[in-house]
Amino acid sequence: MKFQGKVALVTGSGTGIGQAIAKKFVENGASVIILGRRREPLDETSKMLEEIISQKNTSASVRIFSGVDVSDEAGMNNMFDSLKNDNVTVDFIINNAGVSGPVTCFANAPLDDFKSTIGIHLTGTFWGSVQALKVMKEGGKIITISTFFTEERPLEQRPYRFRSPYTASQGAKNRLAEAMSWELTDKGIISIATNPGPVHSDRIYKTVYPKAAAEFMRVSGFEDLDPTEVDTANKELLPLLGENENVIKEGIAKAAEKLAGGKEVSKLTETFTNLLNKIQTIAEKVQNNTSHMIANQEFLSQGQVATSVLNLCDDEMAKILNGKVIPGDRVFYPVKPHIGTTTPGVHQQDFGGKAIVFTIDATDKTDAERVEFLAQHVEKNGGKVACFISQSTPKELQEYISGKFHSHVVDIKNPDEVEKWLNTAKTNIGEILAVIHITGKLPEVSKLTELTRAGWEELTEKFISTPATVAQRVLEQFVPGGSKDPRLYKDAQGAIMIIGPDLPIGRKVTGTQRAHVEVFRGALRPFTTTVNQELSDVLKSKIRMFTIFPGSVTGAEPSNQRIADAFNFLVSESAASSSEVTFCVDESR
Repeated sequence: MKFQGKVALVTGSGTGIGQAIAKKFVENGASVIILGRRREPLDETSKMLEEIISQKNTSASVRIFSGVDVSDEAGMNNMFDSLKNDNVTVDFIINNAGVSGPVTCFANAPLDDFKSTIGIHLTGTFWGSVQALKVMKEGGKIITISTFFTEERPLEQRPYRFRSPYTASQGAKNRLAEAMSWELTDKGIISIATNPGPVHSDRIYKTVYPKAAAEFMRVSGFEDLDPTEVDTANKELLPLLGENENVIKEGIAKAAEKLAGGKEVSKLTETFTNLLNKIQTIAEKVQNNTSHMIANQEFLSQGQVATSVLNLCDDEMAKILNGKVIPGDRVFYPVKPHIGTTTPGVHQQDFGGKAIVFTIDATDKTDAERVEFLAQHVEKNGGKVACFISQSTPKELQEYISGKFHSHVVDIKNPDEVEKWLNTAKTNIGEILAVIHITGKLPEVSKLTELTRAGWEELTEKFISTPATVAQRVLEQFVPGGSKDPRLYKDAQGAIMIIGPDLPIGRKVTGTQRAHVEVFRGALRPFTTTVNQELSDVLKSKIRMFTIFPGSVTGAEPSNQRIADAFNFLVSESAASSSEVTFCVDESR
């Protein structure tokens, strides 16, 4: 009864890992608060937990908050206000809630689904932690569960193809857990993240692996089905996996009749049978390959993850591990280096007649001066420049850039607006060689945990959603129709460069300041790596998306010349074969 008298709140606790964690807490004497979007699984979980409490004969209790989506501001506010009004003190907050998100190439991922995944995983974790401070006291623990794919080893960053919004949000969550450990030390509250690695779960077996396998089939088409037809068929066929033979046969027959559209039903039935078998084979292969990267070739059970979470809640262990991401992971996943320092030197190209588009979300004067430097670099070498400036850029910076280059102030958060202005640039100044997106610097923030919800969402929009919006519309510009027919990507060319956010400058930069910036860099690193693996290995294109992180851990001034050199490399032929796609150009190590 190690946690007798303690209270744990577990998000996403109606099923899966969250349910296992709630169960383990109750077995150790704690009261639990469980929440989720659906009432039925919460009721079933509550019944199971009440039985354990009865068997253990403890004074623990179970409290349910149903219909609570962690991404919903009002729902989370109301829940924590209710707990505060009832004088409940919460000792442990377990940020567990999550979704798979779209399992598809980034070019094909609906932006609304992209933002929703960020909202649940990252904003849900952030806002849940912030609101939890209302009901926590000294000694409280915030444990955040994330994924092993987004934790980097030296000079590596793992790609997780078809999961770009998932990796972006999870990478940021790891860095957010670190930042909160800096910010909450004066309150005596500890923040730890844990990456359990692959875990036995319905989500991974029935959703992630099959959908990834189905995406491989969509990309190239299958037998006489084009990618769109494969995609339509997959929606009908995937729910059949794991059913008995008769259900599968019946489901395939119904799908063939429904989707025949003039095709011979018997032939389509045979094709669908082969497609489903192929998807299952690939899904099993992915699972098997992953298991062979683990020493004992075993995924963790949900109960083992729950045990590790409770170990992190131990007072002495938590003090030792405050601010850490535990463990790195159990998977030895060999990858080429994806993170570098300065880019390889290349001969200066003549950009003669080529259009380079800047999308700009500047924060301060140095961002505008960076645009000026890079745009002059392009024009000096024969290129043509168009600048599309975000409406959120301060007016004086809009005027500074517009006074020097052909510019328009546009809503670059809106994908339709981005698409319209890219088309305008192509029509007026020629074929687009590359697009450079400037995120701008992180605005001065005292503490992330003191931000309003609106203030936080402005940051995720600026540093995650807007770069993704611009990048996706640029891909559509390079390969019209490619999102629906991925075969069009083969050998296509183009370049996207995301710049920022910068590390803070100065001799007295604090760990907190660096940690703030790293939250958003933590999103862009795995996002960039994942999208590039899709572009190169899956879609067989020569399009590349690089991310440049200016500044250094020493607080030195960043060099715009190094960024210009990086751009020269990005648009060179050698960039298409580079495994390094994120460059910290001002770092020497």
